[in-house]
Amino acid sequence: MTLKQLKRLIQWIVMIFFSWPGLLWAAGEKAEAIVIVADTRKLSGMMAWWGNLYNESHVYFMLLTVVLIPIIGVLFGLIADFVMAHIGIDLKSRDLAEH
Repeated sequence: MTLKQLKRLIQWIVMIFFSWPGLLWAAGEKAEAIVIVADTRKLSGMMAWWGNLYNESHVYFMLLTVVLIPIIGVLFGLIADFVMAHIGIDLKSRDLAEH
């Protein structure tokens, strides 16, 4: 073992020796389980339903969100295309200026 490797090994040993107690004490006391819920007391209609769905089942909320986001994105894109076509912006026959 060379002197450089021995020095590096001693540095690692000293670092572990001084940092280990801090890592052990950093945890503190055991925490209670955290309950995450949406406050739906002042909501009504669709927002109340959405909040209650989140509170009742995170799995159903996740599945519905994953399905709805692409559908809403496509609808917004189609609406934007329709509006731009009606105000005179033609994106279908655009000449690429970069080429």
